[in-house]
Amino acid sequence: MAGAVETEPMFKALQQPDLPSRIADQVLRAIGDGLLRPGERVTEARLAEQLGTSRAPVREALRLLESQGLIVSHPRRGFFVKSYDADELADIYDLRECLELHNAQALVDRMTPADLTRLEAQVELLKRLGAEGRMQEQVAEDYAFHRMMCEIGGNSRILRLFDQIATELRSGIALVGRVYDDPVEIARQHEPLIEALRSRDVARIRAELQDHLRDAAFHATALYRQWPTADADRPADPPDSAR
Repeated sequence: MAGAVETEPMFKALQQPDLPSRIADQVLRAIGDGLLRPGERVTEARLAEQLGTSRAPVREALRLLESQGLIVSHPRRGFFVKSYDADELADIYDLRECLELHNAQALVDRMTPADLTRLEAQVELLKRLGAEGRMQEQVAEDYAFHRMMCEIGGNSRILRLFDQIATELRSGIALVGRVYDDPVEIARQHEPLIEALRSRDVARIRAELQDHLRDAAFHATALYRQWPTADADRPADPPDSAR
């Protein structure tokens, strides 16, 4: 339009990818996969070297994960993967139960036949991994099954919280190496959930979910009570500059 005055845009286009977030995602995956274990030190210099970047975005990424409760920092010692005790782990399971039970109604309302087929196929995958003794992969796919249910429910906030909770729980489970002794039994425990989903009975789904999650919480916290996890007991490490 003639005479219009051009103004400066409120925001400017980004010229490069969001490096700290991408670094945080890699650290997050390493924590969830058990490559970085609870209480383990995350060295800025080493991480920056491996990623081929400077230490500034690495530090920013670790601060981001610290704000999410997955990393802790200690003065003159650096960053560490958050370590949990059994009571904290129980609290995380409690929150997970609240999220998944709340999601049940939306799950039933939105679930299509294709969604149900996808969930059934995921349980078959859990059975196959259990029979082959591939426990770490089974743990990851177990969380993927529950994530599918949250995803189908359609609440992005619930899905985001579930992802954070799953990372914390997988980190803890990676430390003790297992929750159950029988991986085949883990897979079979999802069959009542599938039957409940087929019935589309919300009350039944919630009851099966509650039993399923509380059983997992009981076994995981029992193992944790036998395992030294507190990073407060670790000897002080020298700062990065001393290495």
